[in-house]
Amino acid sequence: MKKLVIAAALTAAASTATAGNLSEPVVEPPVIVEEAQGSSSGILLPLLLLVLVGAAVASN
Repeated sequence: MKKLVIAAALTAAASTATAGNLSEPVVEPPVIVEEAQGSSSGILLPLLLLVLVGAAVASN
């Protein structure tokens, strides 16, 4: 009975020790998100609205 328990314990220890494989782990490259650089189109719409409001006020 002792030999059976020892054999079961050694079998369990050997199976967990050899789990896995020898291939290289897959490492995904980090994702880099770049913010868009500010351009003149971001300020173009407010300036256009300001000109239109100014023209509307001047016409009265």
